[in-house]
Amino acid sequence: MNLILLGPPGAGKGTQAKSICDKFNLCHLSTGDILRNEVANQTELGKQAKDIMDKGELVSNEVILQIIKNFIDNNLSKFTGFLFDGFPRSAEQADMLNKVLNDIKVSIDKVILLDVDQSILLNRIMKRKEEEGRVDDSEKVLKSRLDVYFTQTQPLIDYYLNLNLLKKVDGTKEINQVNQDINTILEAA
Repeated sequence: MNLILLGPPGAGKGTQAKSICDKFNLCHLSTGDILRNEVANQTELGKQAKDIMDKGELVSNEVILQIIKNFIDNNLSKFTGFLFDGFPRSAEQADMLNKVLNDIKVSIDKVILLDVDQSILLNRIMKRKEEEGRVDDSEKVLKSRLDVYFTQTQPLIDYYLNLNLLKKVDGTKEINQVNQDINTILEAA
């Protein structure tokens, strides 16, 4: 089973990703983590990515997708599937990801959207900042991240709706209930 987990900052993706991966033996595929790993291991792609990041630029979709492809190739036998978290972020990236996955005969089975109202997200992030002391959790930064998320991701939501892959889950419920709702969707497949 291969999944994509979508949701705005503060929706609970990290919490839910861990539960889903543990229950279904999926590899939590966070592009940021994989990219940092490639750089740390000084792979050829990692060196390319580091050069780009050192210039303050964004790593291209092509480099990220090659890193994802290599990671899946190297880990396909270790897991029953993958959970993509943080990628794709746009319909263009989704198209590119589909091509890469098709080349290695892997497909996305479901896309789970943690649906949370923006006002609730602000309250969650402010609470998280108090409890965890996260520096990146300021109201100004969050509003900016939410604007980017909703601008870039709404077309992605429509993209997966059109492919009949998207399932919305009410992310405002208690953590355990959200997880149960996700499990119900995944177990019905």
